[in-house]
Amino acid sequence: MAAAQFECARGDVNANVRLIAALAVEAREAGSAVMVCPELALTGYEPGLIGADRALWTEAEDVRLDPLRTTGIAIVVNGAAAGPGGRPQIVSTVYAPDGTVAAVYAKEHLYENEQEVFEPGNGGGRFWSDGVGYSLGTCFDNHFPEVPARNAARGCQVHLASSLYGTGGGREERSALHPAIAKATGMYVVLANHVGVAGPWTGCGGSAAWAPDGAVVVEADESGPRLLVADLEVEMRD
Repeated sequence: MAAAQFECARGDVNANVRLIAALAVEAREAGSAVMVCPELALTGYEPGLIGADRALWTEAEDVRLDPLRTTGIAIVVNGAAAGPGGRPQIVSTVYAPDGTVAAVYAKEHLYENEQEVFEPGNGGGRFWSDGVGYSLGTCFDNHFPEVPARNAARGCQVHLASSLYGTGGGREERSALHPAIAKATGMYVVLANHVGVAGPWTGCGGSAAWAPDGAVVVEADESGPRLLVADLEVEMRD
């Protein structure tokens, strides 16, 4: 598994896609099967910009995302896409190694400032790749135990958290929440977090992987961008 930790280019989908694609190739060459990105990695965490400019919304088949389809690794990339009510949703799109769309998941639990711009999703958030089940949760989703619990009940073994935790209180939240999810569900938990400027906040980094007993497998600091690679002992299933 790999988690991409970086500072997004504000409102520049093409620049962020180029960076994510390059990191995905690096992750594949390091032996990773899946790479997860932070929340709103395609645009930066910019709710105001996203609400005002529909050009920042990206559907799964958007040609701007084509470079993510040719990296030979499964990628979980988060951005904004049109919701059924006409407003955007915060959406994780999963591209399989062959470039097909493996899953699309809209964030269910919107944080305070997000409710003014986005529509919530209504469930789902899991996919399978090479015999491993992956659960999806976007930032505030992970504060609701039922989100990872329902995916663990369906056989998922790894929970992927695309998030934004900032300096200050975010440091304590990220270090308390994710090992608790692991222990409660028996899944590995892999967090991809922002580092550097992220809208109104400063991402605190600390992308990490936790074992099912809550122990840290590997953890980044907040000194800057990096690709975090975690070797997880996950049993493949039919």
